[in-house]
Amino acid sequence: PSTPKQRRRFCAVFLGKGFTMPAAPLPPLSIDIGTDMSNHTLPDAEQLFAVLKTQMAPAIARDAKLVGVYSGGAWLADRLAAELDGDHAVGYIDVSFYRDDLSTSGLKANVRSTQIPFSVQDAHIVLVDDVLFTGRSIRAAINTLFDYGRPASVQLAVLVDRGGREIPVAADYVGAPLIVARDLMLALDRDDDGKFALTTEPWKAR
Repeated sequence: PSTPKQRRRFCAVFLGKGFTMPAAPLPPLSIDIGTDMSNHTLPDAEQLFAVLKTQMAPAIARDAKLVGVYSGGAWLADRLAAELDGDHAVGYIDVSFYRDDLSTSGLKANVRSTQIPFSVQDAHIVLVDDVLFTGRSIRAAINTLFDYGRPASVQLAVLVDRGGREIPVAADYVGAPLIVARDLMLALDRDDDGKFALTTEPWKAR
């Protein structure tokens, strides 16, 4: 419909036939962190993990393969595979050699080997990462994945979406959207008991 009146009538017809308007998305949690981070409390990563798992449980294929992006995404993929119903094989991707900024930022010191212990061809894949930011790491992960075959589908699950996209990448499952100062690194930690916690540090420290 091209006019406001027609659009209102169009919506009314659909609502009258049993359709409902989608709920408004939750607003992002605003994190206003300056130089002094001591007075700021980050969201509980375990609670965000529970939200993420609840979103994924009824939605992903029962035989979906979970591929974690090192290192936070790998930890998340392990937990998800253990706690979600179904048979979810787990693989791990290191995107270091596939990032498009490799020539300018250099190679990280802690490069790990990509491990995909199953056939990617025609598989339903869920990429798992801790923080979605510019989208470049996910682009690199997809490039890596397709070196192993052509999957039937690829979805993305992240604990946190902090915005700031430089590539058109969107997650299918998100623990929470957060707004974080661009000069801060938001990362996932895991303690000896396997519990998750979010941390921040100045970007230049990485």
